[in-house]
Amino acid sequence: MNPRRLTPSMSLLVAFEAAARHLSFTRAAVELSLTQSAVSRQVQALEELLEIPLFRREGRKIALTDTGAMYQREVSGALQRISSASLQAIAYRTGGGSLHLASLPAFTAKWLMPRMKSFYGTHPGILVHIHSRLKQFDLELAGIDAVIGVGDGVWPGLLSHHLIDEVVVPVISPALRRAHPMMSPADISQHLLLVVAARPYVWKDWFSAQGLPVSKMRLGPQFELTSHLIQAVASGIGVGLLPTFLVEDELRSGVLETAFDLPLKTNAGYYLFVPPEKLSLPPVTAFRNWLLEQRDNAG
Repeated sequence: MNPRRLTPSMSLLVAFEAAARHLSFTRAAVELSLTQSAVSRQVQALEELLEIPLFRREGRKIALTDTGAMYQREVSGALQRISSASLQAIAYRTGGGSLHLASLPAFTAKWLMPRMKSFYGTHPGILVHIHSRLKQFDLELAGIDAVIGVGDGVWPGLLSHHLIDEVVVPVISPALRRAHPMMSPADISQHLLLVVAARPYVWKDWFSAQGLPVSKMRLGPQFELTSHLIQAVASGIGVGLLPTFLVEDELRSGVLETAFDLPLKTNAGYYLFVPPEKLSLPPVTAFRNWLLEQRDNAG
């Protein structure tokens, strides 16, 4: 097979990626400061090189073929990695660099961001670009160097570093407590029980730990984001079971109260996940070491 067919020029790939992202040759042309016909010709040249259609032409509209959609996913990830590598190379001239970190939004806001000033104080030349992710994904395809996630510490192909254990506690708004006083943990069953969608069984574990009948639970709506769950509890919709470190500010300010001081250590924890090959990058190693120092200091 002709090697050139497997390694199209960068101009062809950039034109294809922009057209695929916008599903428009015109908008791709504006982004790339080219003419619409130039983008169309480059995409056509790529299709001729690969000997397969990447787009379906439907009048003035275009749509990706199944092959085109697959090719877009791979090419987009590759271009992002090339861009990241170029930025790394430029940054290394000054002894700095950068890394792309994916992290849970609530963990980022409540635990990581208050500590990031310390990182930049000791590593002023390194930039940490933070992306929000809730579930496992392909790091290489997404152009991500490391991930902070919650679970059992297992992510196939990645090294894991334990950060903190998860301890949850039931919390309630002061107004809801006044309206419906509770004398014992069993009384919590009179309220809607709110939870994040990724952890639907945590209330069952809490009820079992207190010796309460699971059949008495009144499960309420689920929330994808922990921040939305916290707001729902603060609004008086129901009682939430939340990691203690995520509601410290709300408990301190009085926005929330503990329904009962009965914390539960779950089987989950927060971990830093890193592909083994990424530890050869100085920014990743520096961030990993700093993060573990923060863990040890917090403990």
